[in-house]
Amino acid sequence: MIGFIASQGLRAPASGEQLALTHPRAAAPSVADVPTRQMLRTPLFWLLFAMMTMMSTSGLMVTSQMASFAKDFGVSGAVVFGMAALPLALTIDRFTNGLTRPLFGWVSDHWGRENTMCFAFALEAVAMALWLLTRENAVLFVLLSGVVFLGWGEIFSLFPSTLTDTFGTRYATTNYGWLYISQGIGSIFGGPLAALMHEKLGSWMPVFGVAITLDIVTALLAIAVLKPWRRGYLARPGR
Repeated sequence: MIGFIASQGLRAPASGEQLALTHPRAAAPSVADVPTRQMLRTPLFWLLFAMMTMMSTSGLMVTSQMASFAKDFGVSGAVVFGMAALPLALTIDRFTNGLTRPLFGWVSDHWGRENTMCFAFALEAVAMALWLLTRENAVLFVLLSGVVFLGWGEIFSLFPSTLTDTFGTRYATTNYGWLYISQGIGSIFGGPLAALMHEKLGSWMPVFGVAITLDIVTALLAIAVLKPWRRGYLARPGR
């Protein structure tokens, strides 16, 4: 209902109409609009696809199993700030998972997409590691769960904006539809893989280890591979 009401304030731009830029930082270099078929033949797209798949998988490996490992860690029944720890953690998670998208979107507008990716993905890795090390502390379980979601939910802000910055706006919806398939792959692997690993190995340690490793690898790819590769791609003649 809120979306429907908000949509009533939208209008289609007139032919040739352009929004006047009111801030110098809002001006972005001209990027050629790349059709979807051409984009799918570009290795740079598949790097973005692999990175988003890894981040989706790592986040869902942990966030989908919160109730299970909270019970195993002995904190699900604890009371924190007058509430049961698990419902409170899930409530805070919803807030930070929503806040992270405009927050890191704004940061990346000023600090750069890849730099922000590296920081956010590393933040999730550190939060997961601390979460595991302090797993019997109910207060830290609640607070760190919010940080984990803060470092994970921004993938839905950073990846589409990076994709559009790279391949243009004209085909952005279709292009992002293809990139978003990575979230589907992450949902297939993330939760079931975590449950299977825990069932076979009898511990949450390997689950967290894989998730943290994926976060760190993706953070390094963002700053060491994606950033110079995308800069070179955009610098090509005709871009």
